[in-house]
Amino acid sequence: MGTLEDETVVVTGASRGLGASVATRLATEGANVVLTARNERDLEEVAATADGETLVAPADVTDEAAVEDVVSAAREAYGPVTGLVNNAGIGQLSMYGELRPFHEVDAANVRRILEVNVVGVHLLSAAVVPGMFEVGRGNVINVSSALGKRASTGWGPYVASKWALEGVTATQAMELEGKVNVNAIDPGGRVETGFWEHLPAAERREILDPDVMDEAVTRLLAQGSDGVTGESLTAAEWERRLP
Repeated sequence: MGTLEDETVVVTGASRGLGASVATRLATEGANVVLTARNERDLEEVAATADGETLVAPADVTDEAAVEDVVSAAREAYGPVTGLVNNAGIGQLSMYGELRPFHEVDAANVRRILEVNVVGVHLLSAAVVPGMFEVGRGNVINVSSALGKRASTGWGPYVASKWALEGVTATQAMELEGKVNVNAIDPGGRVETGFWEHLPAAERREILDPDVMDEAVTRLLAQGSDGVTGESLTAAEWERRLP
């Protein structure tokens, strides 16, 4: 297991919650961290709290040209990207503040969920993998969910997106085996993010802190090209699995 010194990592959805926590932890571990999300002001605030090297690169992960600009900015500042944390994600709660049966979700919102949660992952991966080949190593981490492995009423489009993400992770791991490790991580429960702002106070006491993935993501990104790949585990399971 290596360290994160001299690694350049792009973290999507880095303006708050899981992404912000992961980004600041990686900077502390010595990585060059490229923070991306749509809100530049929020990204700047996160970067200001980081104890390490950061680059703010705002973008919508569904915008191909914007994604390419993020990776180009990373390369210009630090060299090829060697780590990617695909954390950006949305669901019905982000849009409606409530769950809805699949047939009651507007088609435009179904498309938007799939665009962010699946197409965004494709665009970032397509942009960084060639650089990983160039340096002979790389790690891609896709932030999944328990709903990537089971169904749940009211969550239709989000479930569809996370099941797709699980399939993409497994397939890309096969395609890139021996060169780039591709794995998925499930935080392991509800996390303190905007997803759960609607919950009553009693239920919010059970919500996990945003730093729940930090240790596991750090270890995954420190893997060499012969590391674990094609796996999907919770953050706690990853911590037990990796040294």
